[in-house]
Amino acid sequence: MSPSAVHLVDGSLYVFRAWHSMPDEFTDADGHPVNAVHGFTRFLCELLERVKPEHIAVAFDASLTTSFRNAIYPAYKANRELPPPDLERQFVLCREIAEALGIPVLIDHSFEADDLIGSSLWSLRGHGFRSVIVSADKDFGQLLGDDDEQWDYARGLRWGPAGVHEKLGVHPHQVADYLALCGDAVDNIPGVPGIGAKTAAALLSHFGSLDALLERVEEVPFLRLRGAASCAAKLREHGELALLYRRLTRIALDAPVPPHADACLRQAGDSARIDELCGRLRFGPLTRTRLRALVD
Repeated sequence: MSPSAVHLVDGSLYVFRAWHSMPDEFTDADGHPVNAVHGFTRFLCELLERVKPEHIAVAFDASLTTSFRNAIYPAYKANRELPPPDLERQFVLCREIAEALGIPVLIDHSFEADDLIGSSLWSLRGHGFRSVIVSADKDFGQLLGDDDEQWDYARGLRWGPAGVHEKLGVHPHQVADYLALCGDAVDNIPGVPGIGAKTAAALLSHFGSLDALLERVEEVPFLRLRGAASCAAKLREHGELALLYRRLTRIALDAPVPPHADACLRQAGDSARIDELCGRLRFGPLTRTRLRALVD
């Protein structure tokens, strides 16, 4: 019998997607833009209607500048613009929608949504749950155990640990090392100069881990690898930086999340709060009907 599944949703990703994809004609009762809230609410309704999960949580990023990673490496995510005030306001409203639907919300100023999802997954695995991570973010590949899945909801794609290897050429336990070596432009992590995705995957396939690679760097020039000698020189020069980058690319498993098995149990929704939000956000009749059906 398959273990019970908990759906862990990368809320910030779906708010940003709605912000970029929904027309800006949606406004609330005070005239403020709420296009991201409308799009996110539709996504959440569809997910709940389709899956009917007993256990679910939505994780949000609190800030782009206060993560523990910024203290380690100030340039972390410095390439990203801060969300404009209109979007910041909509993030708060998206959290309100999730809470009104009875969905546990995870948020912290020191840990990112990835860390909250990873820590919840790790804790719930100890209680016998398998996890479905609802996100397209490749970083989550490092969390997948044998029974876990990642679900790119918008594209309708699902994969387990084997799918991580198909996509990146490395196994889940090597993903953080892989990103430390080849870098992650999205998060402004440069990686080791001259080492791209294919080279990083080849090195990890041979050595198994970043630590073993750096310990045995003298073997690298003898590999059947294009530019092997240059690669070895870069690893010697930038090895300490690669270890630093791994501290950024590794998802934390010790973020402050509730440790009990019911931490992600969906609660009864709040119909009065839903009605108030529907009025304030000027939702149309279809969305109102869907929301009310989900809390009745």
